[in-house]
Amino acid sequence: MRLNAPKKIVWTIALIVGLVGIIAQLVAIPFLSSISFWIMGLAWLLLILSTVLKGL
Repeated sequence: MRLNAPKKIVWTIALIVGLVGIIAQLVAIPFLSSISFWIMGLAWLLLILSTVLKGL
């Protein structure tokens, strides 16, 4: 399996989504705090997919 570096825009989006997940865990945000684990999982999944799939 050949791995590729994620594009800068995808990495930035994953970073922002991850930061939102961390902030939602630390600060009580009405809807986001209850799903902060899944938000972090989404950021992680985006980085994994952009590493495995070429052109993402």
